[in-house]
Amino acid sequence: MAVDQSIRPAPAPATPPVRASAGRLFDEAYRRLTEKPLSLYATAFLRIGNGFLFLVTLLREFPHRHLIWGPEAPWTAEMARRMFDQLGWFSVFTLSDDPAYFEVCYAATILVGVLFMLGWRTRVTSVLFAVAAISVYSRNVLMSNGGDNLLVLIAVYLMFTACGRRWSLDARRAARHAPAGGFREFTVTVLHNCALLVIMAQMCILYGAAGLFKVQGETWGDGTALHYVLEQDLFRPWPAVSDFLDGQHALLMIACYLTVLVQVAFPFSVFSKLKYVVLPLLVAMHLGIAVLMALPVFSAVMVLNDAVFLPDRFYRWAARTVRRRPAPSA
Repeated sequence: MAVDQSIRPAPAPATPPVRASAGRLFDEAYRRLTEKPLSLYATAFLRIGNGFLFLVTLLREFPHRHLIWGPEAPWTAEMARRMFDQLGWFSVFTLSDDPAYFEVCYAATILVGVLFMLGWRTRVTSVLFAVAAISVYSRNVLMSNGGDNLLVLIAVYLMFTACGRRWSLDARRAARHAPAGGFREFTVTVLHNCALLVIMAQMCILYGAAGLFKVQGETWGDGTALHYVLEQDLFRPWPAVSDFLDGQHALLMIACYLTVLVQVAFPFSVFSKLKYVVLPLLVAMHLGIAVLMALPVFSAVMVLNDAVFLPDRFYRWAARTVRRRPAPSA
């Protein structure tokens, strides 16, 4: 019996290549976002490092705390409160003008910094650390710099990460219990990975904007910007060294152009192996700022948060290397 070929169902139309490729990219992005928390060692390093640098600031300025953040500060609590009304900021240090209240808040801030750095009850202490960082740096904005602003932003982002799952007291306690699962783990994973992406985006925006602003400057274009930086009396801890470098005109011009190039290129290199070239150049740049401009904490904050782009295998390798290091002989 003959079969009528005309009634055979038509084949389904092929999926356009572009749509299929977009679908695969979406599926891969969703899988990476929801499968497991990424860069746990990197976020733990940021927790420890930012907590440590925050404590360095508080302890370094402990003898001068009343003049910077306390009742004796020229930028009074009333002036800060008026600024907060306009900008929507806040600080626990402005809730009372009582000197005893300030001392209690300062001691509590140091304690929060220690607990956060150690990773004790990180879900709670990360929120307290963000509040503490905002409170300290917004209390006297005249004493803050770009590094302080970045630390505050990272502190807020770290609230949403699982930064206590590695190198922490929480990790030790969790090792004795079965891991959580279900919706809670899914939520933690998504929040962590989204916050991690925001931290990376923040660093890319920071360097990209810095480089593009430099491109618009005449002194960066003609290679003389670092000459003027080295001539600033406020940033000359080693005048002899600054004067010597100021005489190296060709070197300063190369450094100017390389600085702009590295900062503009940074956002385009972080997801390729080129970042292993760009990151050391950024570290060298910040070491120069730390030594030649007497801004060690600012440089440390920048270098520390650049490390978010290093893979976890680097941190595991570093930890193994430290553990294998022989103890010094007596």
